[in-house]
Amino acid sequence: MNAAKSQRVIKVARSWLGTPYHDQASLRGVGCDCLGLARGVWREVVGPEPFPIPPYSRDWGETGPREVLADGARRMMPEIAPSEAGPGALVLFRMVPRAIAKHVGILTGPDSFLHAYERLGVIEEPLTPSWRRRIAFAFLFPQR
Repeated sequence: MNAAKSQRVIKVARSWLGTPYHDQASLRGVGCDCLGLARGVWREVVGPEPFPIPPYSRDWGETGPREVLADGARRMMPEIAPSEAGPGALVLFRMVPRAIAKHVGILTGPDSFLHAYERLGVIEEPLTPSWRRRIAFAFLFPQR
């Protein structure tokens, strides 16, 4: 992703700061969850969502044979190695070892990211070693 595109992604993502947390919602200033944040950024940066998002479980400890969120992202976005992810990249976190990756964030700098977190809403925070080691997948927003 070029620098102008990554800065656009970050600017749009930051416009969601302070949006309250609301499970499976995606309305800036009204409510969203982590996937809803990514969906809202997609709509503004790329365009209409290419397919509806089915209901999903909030269980970060869920296990199973498929990485449903990563598989869905692969249908729409170029995948990159997590070690290559820079500002503007979408990252998926595996919150529990051996569980399915179910948390989404957008990198805003080499050591920061933005995400929607229950009880806190959309926040930007440091990408601490604890967060960094949970990154399981990384993707780039496509060019429009």
